[in-house]
Parts: sequence; C-alpha cells; structure tokens
Amino acid sequence: MSRTILAAVMVSTILMSQIEAQAQPSMSLMPQPAHAQLGNGQLLIGPTFSVAITGQKEPRLQRAVELFLTQLGQQIGMPPIDMLMTNSTGATLVIQCAAGTKSVQESGENESYRLEITNSGAKLSAPTTLGVMRGLQTFLQLVTTTSEGFAAPAIVIDDSPRFAWRGLMIDVGRHFIPLDILKRNLDGMAAVKLNVFHWHLSENQGFRVESKTFPKLHELGSDGLYYTQSEVRELIAYARERGIRVVPEFDMPGHSTAWFVGYPELASAPGPYEIERKWGVFDPAMDPTREETYKFLDKFVGEMAGLFPDQFFHIGGDEVNGKQWDANPKIQAFMRAHDLKDNGDLQAYFNKRVQQIVSKHGKTMLGWDEILRPDLPNSIVIQSWRGPDSLAQAAKLGYRGLLSSGFYVDLMWSAERHYLTEPMSGNAADLTQDEQKRILGGEACMWAEYVSPENIDSRIWPRTAAIAERLWSLQDVRDVNSMYQRMEEESLRLEWLGLTHNSSYLPMLRRIAGNDDISALKDLADVLEPVKNYTREQTATEPATSAKPLNRVVDAVRPESATARQFADSVNTLVAGSSRPGTEERVRHLLNRWRDNQLELQPLFEKSLFLKEVAPISQNLSALGTSGLAALDYLDRGEKAPAAWVTQQLAIVEQAKKPQAQLLIMVAPGVERLIQASAGQLATSPLPAK
Repeated sequence: MSRTILAAVMVSTILMSQIEAQAQPSMSLMPQPAHAQLGNGQLLIGPTFSVAITGQKEPRLQRAVELFLTQLGQQIGMPPIDMLMTNSTGATLVIQCAAGTKSVQESGENESYRLEITNSGAKLSAPTTLGVMRGLQTFLQLVTTTSEGFAAPAIVIDDSPRFAWRGLMIDVGRHFIPLDILKRNLDGMAAVKLNVFHWHLSENQGFRVESKTFPKLHELGSDGLYYTQSEVRELIAYARERGIRVVPEFDMPGHSTAWFVGYPELASAPGPYEIERKWGVFDPAMDPTREETYKFLDKFVGEMAGLFPDQFFHIGGDEVNGKQWDANPKIQAFMRAHDLKDNGDLQAYFNKRVQQIVSKHGKTMLGWDEILRPDLPNSIVIQSWRGPDSLAQAAKLGYRGLLSSGFYVDLMWSAERHYLTEPMSGNAADLTQDEQKRILGGEACMWAEYVSPENIDSRIWPRTAAIAERLWSLQDVRDVNSMYQRMEEESLRLEWLGLTHNSSYLPMLRRIAGNDDISALKDLADVLEPVKNYTREQTATEPATSAKPLNRVVDAVRPESATARQFADSVNTLVAGSSRPGTEERVRHLLNRWRDNQLELQPLFEKSLFLKEVAPISQNLSALGTSGLAALDYLDRGEKAPAAWVTQQLAIVEQAKKPQAQLLIMVAPGVERLIQASAGQLATSPLPAK
C-alpha cells in the first residue's frame, strides 16, 4: 500500500513539474516576466497590423503606441504604411489602459501589465500608461521569424517589476557624450524595462549643463562641451515618452574642480583652477564654512530644480579627501567653534545645509554612501557603491536606498557576475519586511574614464540587460545559461534600435590594423578583454588623461569575450567525460586557429603602430594553442602527460595570464584546465565566472 502511495506521489510530482515547466516557458524574453503560460498557435504579424486603444487615452499613451509601431516596422522590415491606430475593436492588438500617468513621472508608479495573445488577436491591459509601455516591449520581444512569416506565440503573461527603481547612470563629466548617443541608450533602457536615467553631469573634468544664473560654470568648466538647457529639456521629453525618469547629479563638495574654474571663491583653497585632465580623487572641495557657498548653491539648485522635473536631486557627496579642509586655518577654526570633530562631521554639516536647500526647492536629496549620517532626515535616499551590507545599514536607520555595488559596468566584469549580484543578499536578506521596502532597487553605473562616443555602447550593452533582469524579475530567476542565451538575442534586438555595441567593433579593428582584412586580428581580439576593476591605471605605461584618444585594442575589445566563455564551457564538458557531439572538434579547431594566428598577424604588426603593443599577446596566444593541442593529444591517447612537460606548460599559461597592453587573454584558464586534465591533476570545480 505504501509503495502504491509513493508511486502515486512520484507520478503526481512529475506531472506537477511538467505543468510548472509549461507554465514558465523558456522564451527569449529579457527581463523574464513574473508569470507566463504558453498557449497553442501563433499570431501572424504583417503590414496590416493595427492597434486600438480603449479606456484612458492620453497623448503619452498615443505616442507610446506610435513608437511601438515604428519599432515593430523596423523589426519586421516593413514600413508601417498600413500599420495604424484604429478605434475598431477588431484591431490586431487592443490596448486597455485604466488610467493615465502623472505630469511628472514618480518612483513607484504601477508598471504591471497583462498580455494575452491568441491566433486571432492580442490584448494588452494595464492600470497605467507605464504598464502599457512595458507590455509593448514584451510584445516586440515575442515577435520572431517563423515558417509562416513573422509571428508572436499564443501566450498569457502577467508581469510586474520586483523593484520600483531600475536605473542606468552615465557619467558625462569625464568624457562628454553627445545627445544622440544618450538618446539611443534611452531606447536600450526602455527595451529592457529600465526606468531611471541617472545623468552624472559634473566632475573634476567637466561641468556639462548650461547655467544661465552662473554662466561661467559651463563657459569655463566644460571645454565648450555641454548641454544647453533646451537640449536638456529635449532629452527629458524623449525619456518621458519611453517611461524613463531623468535624475540629475551635480557632485559636491568634492569631485568639483570644474566648478572652481569659473568660481574659485567656492573652493577651500585659493585658485586659480583648471579643468583636471587626469583621473582619480583630487584635493579641491567646496568650502562648507562660508555662507556665500550656500547662497550660491541655493540659486544654482533653484535653477536646476526648475530645469529637471524629477522629484530626486543627486548631490554626489563621495570621495572627499579633506586635504584642503585640513590646510585651511579658517576652516579648522570653524570646526572648533562648532564642535566638529573631524572632516566627516564637517561634511555632514555641509550635507545638512544642502539638504535644506534641496528640500526648499521641492526636491528629495539623493547621494552616495558617504552622505549617510543619522542627523539627516529620513526622506533622503542613499545610493550604495559599497554593497548590500551598507544598503542594509541605511535601511535599518530608516533610509531608503539603491544598490550600485556589483553593477559598475565600467569594471569590465562578466554579465554573469553582475547577474548574480543580489540587492537582498548579505545583511539585506535579514531585514524586516518594512525595512526591505526601503530598498528601492538599483542602478548600473557607466563611469567614463575610458569611454568615448565610439565605444560607450559596447561598455554598457548587452551586459546591462542582465542587470535589468535582476532588478525586474523574480529573485529566483538565476539560470546563468538561460540568461546568456536570452541576452545574446536581446543584443541583436538592441542593434535594431541603433545601438552600436556590436557594429562599432569591426570598424575599430580595421582602423587599428590599417587594413580591411582583419580576420586574424579579430581571432586575437575575440579572446581578449580589458583588465578588470581599476587596474587599467596601474598597468599603464604613462598616466591616462581625458585628452588621450581611446583608439587602442583595449578600447575596441569587448568587456566580455563570448568566445572565451564558450571555449570554457566546451572544455568543462570535454574534461568531465560527458562530451557532446563535436565538442572536441570545436576545441581542437579553436586551438589550431590560435596556434597559427601569430604567423598571419605578423604582416599587420609590421604595418601598424597600434598593433605593436599586442604582438607579445599574440605570441602568448599561439603558445597556448600549442599547449592545448598537446594536452588534447595526451587525453585522446589516454596517456598521462609527463610531470616535467606539465610544469613547463603551466608556466606558459601563467605567463599568458599576466596583463599586457592592459589586456587579458581570457582563454588561458581553459587551456590550463586541459593541461591539468592531461596530467590527472584536474580541479574538481569547473572554470569559475570572471
């Protein structure tokens, strides 16, 4: 009897697992929706596609549908001549919107939607225009090429975001980024349901917004590279049409040298000042002890509060080294008179005064970890670059917060590493329910020391799509292999929006090579990545500056090598003894290419100055190919590699792992694993994530 019950339970479990698998289909949607149920059949998409809006009709919703139809037309390669909005209930897609949106988009507005697609039509219902926008992006992702033409599968999706704040910060202070490039990145953000553009507008290297109240800020502090107020309004309107808020950041009291070029009286030491050309943390900081500083900031914040409609105003507040404060006798006397024990107390005094100014102008202050002090009101928001534990500390003290630690895309980490960063991990996982509500979400950060208008897209995309999924999808959506498969497809879709993360790669290599035949250079570049974290400065032969062109191999290669990741996967499969058909052939083919590539590249090394620095890297890659092939031969013969040979080959691998020309050969660990396997020294775990 017990065996019968057990068998029934097992059958029931299997059936339930099959039902759940059907209820949560694996589709190329990114971010993955909260709930999805595939049906039978598909909805054909053609030039007569039409959309009807029922319920609330506002201009923003109408514009969202127009943008959707334009993107759909581009996606299927058909001009939307016949695609139209109609009042007919027989439209291909019927949109039912319960309510419009506020005149100024707010954090926490409802972004949920329900999308139902059948063979005969589709219905998208949402409580707000924002929800419609998110659902329309999901619809676009569902449209694929089929044997009958373009179609979307029959499906029912109920979806809503896990976090209300899902952002991308772009630093335009260190390197100026033109408006058209920011716009196409806003299109990318909308495609993956990010909803906050954090605009880092002032730095030691540049002040990037026109100020009519204090014109010397942009006239003297920008090298002539700044956004007019008309352009700012244009970008804000562009973002709003895509359901994206724009939060400005003006860094103070540090990271502020560009302010002082035109207004040296703001600084804590006498001028004159010049725009910084190098990178790092610099001494200049605003003088927190002068009332004139706060009068200036009152007028400035008032002007910018009128320009930027969003509720939040970011003051930066990070990395003040205090050296100017320490060296100023008047500031030291002020600290003694006000019982300020250290520079942390002095900055807290400054932050409190600035918070009062920001609040006076109807805004909520936002700043980096360093501004967190219990004497500031709980209305402020903390953006954490230090990690979930710092975020949890703020939440326990009653402050709302955002996570950016783990989401710094300028660090050149893998998509996997970003993807597995969890805002609710560490001490944040132990917060009470009310405390967890104070964690609003997170932001990817694109700091701009080493980006230009040419390569910035490749530094942001497609990895930021993985971060977008982490912030939108359920916490248990963590299948890395699925993420990569879907991210690759989303990457191609982002190209249709005009992003150049893929298309800029080959032209940059051609320029470096001075030759149209770059097949050998591409074979090399495909397995390289820039050095990680902030080691680019440490591995530089001379100090980097904002004036130096970003036209080297390190500026062209991708942050994450798909070739290296796929090679590592094949090696793991091969040495595990569960080789899929063709695995060894693929590995051997790649190793042969890398071994022989040096000879093919030699003519280019002699022709191009820009390639000379990577010649030793090419030699190391060739040596890795030779070592890997020999290891494969030992494995094929079932013969254990001699210890002396193994020692020699591992030394070659260690040499190849060392950064050169600020680049890393990312296939070196895979070759090392083959050598270890040939010697019977195989590590028990597969190759780790980068």
